[in-house]
Amino acid sequence: MPRDMWGMFRLWSVLIFACLVLGVTAPAHAETLYGKARVVDGDTLDVAGRKIRIYGIDAPESKQTCLRDNGQSWPCGQDATTQMRKLATGRVACTGTQADRYGRLIARCEAHGVDLGAQMVAQGYALAYRQYSTAYVSREKSAMIAKRGIWVGQVETPAHYRAHVNDPQGRCKIKGNISKNGHLYHVPGMASYAATKIDTAKGERWFCTEAEARSAGWVRAK
Repeated sequence: MPRDMWGMFRLWSVLIFACLVLGVTAPAHAETLYGKARVVDGDTLDVAGRKIRIYGIDAPESKQTCLRDNGQSWPCGQDATTQMRKLATGRVACTGTQADRYGRLIARCEAHGVDLGAQMVAQGYALAYRQYSTAYVSREKSAMIAKRGIWVGQVETPAHYRAHVNDPQGRCKIKGNISKNGHLYHVPGMASYAATKIDTAKGERWFCTEAEARSAGWVRAK
């Protein structure tokens, strides 16, 4: 082997060894998927057999409800899913470089040249997911000012909803019940507490604190 090639070989060997020792990996290559999308919910698609988590947004969960200004609850999670179905038509293209803990590709997706994440936020059917990106914050502010979609009343962040909606055995003990008397919450020790059942499919839920229940629009039961 010529001397210059041998020197290059030794240099690459040292670099590879250093990367292995330090735990450094090569940058992830972008993965792009094309095809007809199956909409899972407001921020999740299935394209070419691969689950996609839309980058930079967080839409209400499928069973999540929101409150209008008049106190009426509405299925904002279902509506977000419906809105995504309207947007993700025809040939969808999704590009991302990493996967989340569930193995879903985190990607920006377009349909008909339109950024799906940007449109969901702009139309008020998703929040800008600030924990991971600020790309859509200005669109979220515009939607809030215009009271589009979820911003017509009160909305709980999807992340907060996921954290406790199914937590009957955890630290969230306050029961948020929906009845003909409205959205009432029951705290441990109340006479009505034991008899009150929670059905999350109806939009009922668990709260961790009374302040949290009140901020979501629930009123303390008498």
